[in-house]
Amino acid sequence: MLTWLIDASLRHRGVVLGGALALIVSGVLAFRELPLDAFPDTTPTQVQVNAVAPALTPVEVERQLTLPIEQSLAGLPRVRELRSLSKFGLAQVTLQFEDGTDPWFARQQVAERLGRVELPAGLSRPTLGPVATGLGEIFHYLVKSRTRSLAELRTLHDWLIAPRLRGVPGVAEVNAWGGEEKQWHVVVEPQRLQQFNLSLGDVYRALEANNANVGGGVVERGGGARLVLGVAALEDGEDIEQVVIAARNGVPVRIRDVARVEVGGEIRRGATTADGEGEAVLGLGFLLVGENSHTVTKALAQRLEEVQRSLPGDVQVEPVYERTELVDQVLRTVRTNLFEGALLVIAVLFVALGHWRAGLIVAAAIPLSLLFAFNAMLSFGIAGTLMSLGAIDFGLVVDSSVILVENAERRLAEAPPDHEPLRVIRDAALEVRKPTLFGELIIAVVYLPLLTLEGVEGRLFRPMALTVLFALLGSALLSLTLMPVLASFALKRGAGARRKPRLILLLERGYRPVLDGALAHPRTVLAGAGLLGVGALVAATQLGSEFVPRLSEGTLVINTVRLAEVSLTESIRYGGRIEKVLREKFPHEVKRVWTRTGTAEIATDAMGIELSDVFITLKPREEWKRAETQEELVAEMKAELADLPGMRMAFLQPIEMRVNEMIAGVRGDVGIKLFGDDLDVLEAKAREMEAVVRAIPGAADVTVEQVTGQPVLQVTVDRAAIARHGIPAREVLDVVEAVGTRRVGEVREGERRFPLAVRLAREYREEPARLATVPVTAPSGERVPLGRLATLREVSGPTTIQREGGQRRLVIQANVRGRDLGGFVDEVRRTLEEKVELPTGYSVRFGGQFEHLERARARLLIVVPLALALVFTLLYVTYRRVLDALRILASVPFAWVGGVLALLVRGLPFSISAAVGFIALSGVSVLGDMVLVSRVRQLLERGLPLAEALREAALSRLRPVLMTAAVAAIGFLPMALNTGVGAEVQRPLATVVIGGLLSSTVLTLLVLPVLYSVFGAGRARADR
Repeated sequence: MLTWLIDASLRHRGVVLGGALALIVSGVLAFRELPLDAFPDTTPTQVQVNAVAPALTPVEVERQLTLPIEQSLAGLPRVRELRSLSKFGLAQVTLQFEDGTDPWFARQQVAERLGRVELPAGLSRPTLGPVATGLGEIFHYLVKSRTRSLAELRTLHDWLIAPRLRGVPGVAEVNAWGGEEKQWHVVVEPQRLQQFNLSLGDVYRALEANNANVGGGVVERGGGARLVLGVAALEDGEDIEQVVIAARNGVPVRIRDVARVEVGGEIRRGATTADGEGEAVLGLGFLLVGENSHTVTKALAQRLEEVQRSLPGDVQVEPVYERTELVDQVLRTVRTNLFEGALLVIAVLFVALGHWRAGLIVAAAIPLSLLFAFNAMLSFGIAGTLMSLGAIDFGLVVDSSVILVENAERRLAEAPPDHEPLRVIRDAALEVRKPTLFGELIIAVVYLPLLTLEGVEGRLFRPMALTVLFALLGSALLSLTLMPVLASFALKRGAGARRKPRLILLLERGYRPVLDGALAHPRTVLAGAGLLGVGALVAATQLGSEFVPRLSEGTLVINTVRLAEVSLTESIRYGGRIEKVLREKFPHEVKRVWTRTGTAEIATDAMGIELSDVFITLKPREEWKRAETQEELVAEMKAELADLPGMRMAFLQPIEMRVNEMIAGVRGDVGIKLFGDDLDVLEAKAREMEAVVRAIPGAADVTVEQVTGQPVLQVTVDRAAIARHGIPAREVLDVVEAVGTRRVGEVREGERRFPLAVRLAREYREEPARLATVPVTAPSGERVPLGRLATLREVSGPTTIQREGGQRRLVIQANVRGRDLGGFVDEVRRTLEEKVELPTGYSVRFGGQFEHLERARARLLIVVPLALALVFTLLYVTYRRVLDALRILASVPFAWVGGVLALLVRGLPFSISAAVGFIALSGVSVLGDMVLVSRVRQLLERGLPLAEALREAALSRLRPVLMTAAVAAIGFLPMALNTGVGAEVQRPLATVVIGGLLSSTVLTLLVLPVLYSVFGAGRARADR
């Protein structure tokens, strides 16, 4: 098959060149259509269910909303995890589905179940969150004005800006955070109600009964038809004031007689401040699942510019966070690595081959293989990201072409004058076709374990593995078709007869005595190799571990926690204070800063008003003056903010925070989940654990979720008292509801609609003693103060109730600084088991990034040995000798030695990125050995003695062995040294490959000939 393919390519060279041109055109077009992003979307298929009850406490939200919704969703197919959150006025249930579940199927299943959920009367139906993932929050913008109120800004956003942005293709939702949601308020004066012998219930019923438009069908008259419309909808404040509640002595009692009508706002559950200049309205654009974040973000920014022109002149709309900035920075890093890697590889090729035509032929494999990969990525729906494009090493791509062209050049130099060059090139290609193809097949095989990873690690590294496989497939096809054709055109007999490059001659001259010395002292060489392996094994135990290195996003988030009883006004003031400190102390580092407090309109990120996220966009690093790295900047900021009292803070990054929160329900690197039923017990044990974790080296930003301490004014109906007066409990609860806002309809202002609500006057809402004086009218007409019908007392209740798997949950979370993640968690586990004793029915589980590291490591420990066994099988199929296969496979552990030592020298922990480097090494390191073993066997078959065959093979294959290792290692060099955005993720991979190739090349050139001489060719023949 391979012989036929090479022969056909050389017979039809024009067709092959035409195919290469078609590949170039299709590859360029595919790249233009390829979706681009900074990072693969690692969040699983999730569906969020939100239910709002604006005035209910967390305990009542759990009872009336969360539990019924959880019960209705229990048992859904393919659900991996179900967790919930109950806060003041909000219930949120999150369902995480198994990998591969179609998001639309998941939403349909959830929607069908929600249709059957039964909630108490008066509560709104639950709704589904946006069709977006954890990385869907791609665009933030501020709506500001020095002359307009927050209600006016919010109205402009909700009715003018947001609808225009939702029309951008690829946008799932446009959310609003902060401002005041406009409402019409009927502010009731209880004393005036008392004068007319009315109750709050009468006001509710009057407003509900006097606000509607109805259709009356069709009236036919005189051959024509007229539509009938009844109009009584409320359209402004005057209409509301005219609503009749009752009549007394023939005189109507209207709303204006017992209340005043004013424009107010919904109970606020969130706010936004910016740049220390006060409140604003924050808009958030969400990406639809499967869309191109780069394209959609640009489209949103362009549409926002168009919207700005239609807004009043005193209103400004300013983008403050655009995902394109991160994407562009990461792609700049990838582009730099690819470009510099390609240049270095080409330079090595020219130096090693010593012939510019041969160098150009091999260099052509680089862009062509990349274009082939672009076509395949587009076909399989793989985005161009740091993990996919950034993993391509051009050294791997050109290996087979290097060996083929070098062999063709050497054969042309050695061929007699009467041999046709085309025939010589064909024979040269056939001679190395098997080892080169099997070498690439081996590299492909060792990448297969990455395709078996699941969860976050699978979504992170599968695109990388597939992209490398695509590039290798393209390289293999090119080496069998285009490379022989280009060699037949470019390599002529005169060119092939040139002398070897001077560098190669110098290397051969230096290598010959070293090789002779190694063959003369085999025991010394093998003992040295063994000692090096043992040393590397010991060194490997000193390496730390982490899931993946932290990607520098160019934006920071400070998650701040204040006391549970803090008011929204105080939270807003505190956020503005933090912003001013950061702007004043870091003018050269901070570009913009804004704070999100509480919860947005659509609760994609549900927080209480005691919680705030301070977003900080950073200027380019070359402008920084107070720090060189992001870690140093975080330390400086933490020191400046340390003097602010009454606050705990944790430094994160936007994508990092959202991914952690969406996947594990925690915001830190490590989440210790404590499960139980009693919130007081949970909190007490969590405080014990917090103290233990805080004392462990490497722990940073250690916090316990704040679940208690929320002051509650509890109004408990006295059933005996209401029975004596014949007053139903509903009349008492009507008064309690009016402390907040009781919605009774809506007011239509043209196309816009605003809620209509009833509430008590301010003095009754702010003072419990005044509230107790509010009269409740009995059926007999008696007016009884609320304080005689109910008990008013202040109690402390929960601020948040988290549930997971049907149990209440509390999380102790921590970030890890200056230490590996795996070692930190191991020490935390041991220490907690020794020092914290849990009651019966309470349990602990670890979440966060460590969970993904453990799962990936466990999977790789199974599939990597299987892949190596498959590599051994391929080697045996190639050589039909067990000893030859074992000799070649010996390069793998020796390559790992170099990888471990390289990590140790650079102070890098073991991570899944480093594991990918070791996996790549397992394939790359055998290529040089295969070339050498194949040449030894050829010489032995010609009848040369073993010692002579070893020397001849080692010297004649020095150039391809060195070139194979050099181009692979140098291709990774830019990744290892780059300090741009995103380089943190690629650095461990590149470091492992470079270090491993250095050690495996020494094995190939020195230890492998010694192994061959010790075990001998005779044994190999007997082994057949």
